Amino acid sequence: MIEIELSAGPHTEDVDRRLREWAAGDAVARLWRRDPTLWSADPDTPELADRLGWLELPETSPATLGPLEALRAGVPFWFTDLVLLGMGGSSLAPEVVARTMRGEGLPLTLVDTTHPGALRDLEWLRPANTIFVVSSKSGTTVETLSLFRHFWSRTAEVVEDPGEHFIAITDPGSPLAELGRERGFRAVFEAPVDVGGRFSALSPFGLVPAALSGADVPALLAEAAEAADACRDDVHLNPGFLLGAALGELALAGRDKVTFVAASDWNAFPDWAEQLLAESTGKEGRGIVPVVGEPPRPPEAYGEDRVFVGLLLGGDAAREAEQWGEADETPDLLDALEAAGHPTLRIRLEGPEELGALFFVWEVGVAMAGAALGIHPFNQPDVQLAKRLARRAMAGGGAPERGSADAEPGEDVQISDADEVDLVWELPQFGHAPPRTPVAPDVDGIRARVDDFLAAVEPADYIAVQAFLAGGEEEEELLATLRAALAGATGAATTLGYGPRFLHSTGQLHKGGGDNCVFLQLVDDAGEHVHVPGTDFTFRRLIRAQGLGDLEALGRCERLALRVRVGGPEGLGLRRLIQLVEESP
Repeated sequence: MIEIELSAGPHTEDVDRRLREWAAGDAVARLWRRDPTLWSADPDTPELADRLGWLELPETSPATLGPLEALRAGVPFWFTDLVLLGMGGSSLAPEVVARTMRGEGLPLTLVDTTHPGALRDLEWLRPANTIFVVSSKSGTTVETLSLFRHFWSRTAEVVEDPGEHFIAITDPGSPLAELGRERGFRAVFEAPVDVGGRFSALSPFGLVPAALSGADVPALLAEAAEAADACRDDVHLNPGFLLGAALGELALAGRDKVTFVAASDWNAFPDWAEQLLAESTGKEGRGIVPVVGEPPRPPEAYGEDRVFVGLLLGGDAAREAEQWGEADETPDLLDALEAAGHPTLRIRLEGPEELGALFFVWEVGVAMAGAALGIHPFNQPDVQLAKRLARRAMAGGGAPERGSADAEPGEDVQISDADEVDLVWELPQFGHAPPRTPVAPDVDGIRARVDDFLAAVEPADYIAVQAFLAGGEEEEELLATLRAALAGATGAATTLGYGPRFLHSTGQLHKGGGDNCVFLQLVDDAGEHVHVPGTDFTFRRLIRAQGLGDLEALGRCERLALRVRVGGPEGLGLRRLIQLVEESP
């Protein structure tokens, strides 16, 4: 069973007081009987009492083991790859399981992007040898269905029965469930309707891809069941309630940047915890900011808005790593952070199967952190705004961007020159638009805009880098360098999300959380159009509309945002942006 050790310094009494209050209010029993008044005085609040089915998954999910084993055993030997098409809660848990448990089944590739460049990078896939898992709770997610249409078309070109290559995971009776049955999918798995996406790791959304990738699903669920038993215990012995009290009280005290540091065996987990924290707590002007993959800084360089969560190797795992000369350095780092006055949470884990326990403890912890903050952790009221504005941009073909000639008439999201910095000015625009007319760039004006943006960042803010880009190893390295430069220039925490993936992960926090955030939206020309079969739009048009819709949504929420056009050969635009940030006074 995982161990959690809290060092809260001067905030220890606040955490203890919260635990005493929960004990006096019988909070553990109330959670397990699904009492919505833990979060709201109105028991009829939508998406509250009917979103607590995740509590039962460690007990009920073992019933799926038989069908999962039959599914895995029935996969013919010529299938060599597994591709998961999904967004947010439908995709993050399987990715963490595959990276952490490293099964011997089909290698998993996650596709959660609408960038046409990223799709062109997947041309190596052989659809005739691939199983595609189409994962969407509602069955209507535009990104997932667009990706399905793309890969269905590619598969139908090379096999007679493409349905045998597809599996659906969705809610009962959803349009995706109907589609799967109409097209003869290999399988259609229906998940419990009372489990929200980000709490669905132990449901078919997490377990079906895990089984196909060869993970030890029975061991995963056994550890989750043990964690569930521990989370029924007295609050002072309850790992989920300790985590919730710590996260909630530290956030109320201004320590709202939960910064993850992890041993290499566990460095995939924070990507899942990021969505759980951001979408569950970013409500009503309050929230907890997950900071994942941030380039390290000296302990004294961090502000008083941080709490550090360390995922450490324990027991035999730690001894084995030390024996092989790969000792976990995370404890020393946490010691240094604690000595510098920062609160720390140390979570020790012995084996990869304990991921099941980690999922469940964090679900309880984040739900109870929401209770401490006085917010509803199971809805996402501000996510729809960006989706609606993206649809509006799509209706007009996407807002006309500077130098673009391919916008169509309609109701557009207008982006003024004051909102955009162009760092690839001498390059032609790709796709169907004609080249831009070369103009002498106003370098001083661009530098001033970047300087003004950085000067507006307060020490307790965080800078959210939103990359509507294709990804790739070189680009990821440049984005890490950019985050380090932003932190050095402002002292603020930095986060990074790829669009549109982050819209389903941290988008709620960006609009509904505290007013301590600024946004750097990075876009490129997205290259040539890739058509979405069966529709009248392309992936290029879709990702542009999603970026523009989110930018306007941030504006309507009175967030400070700067849109920067990057791209170009060898990361030209990103390199120029890094230089501007590093040279900023």
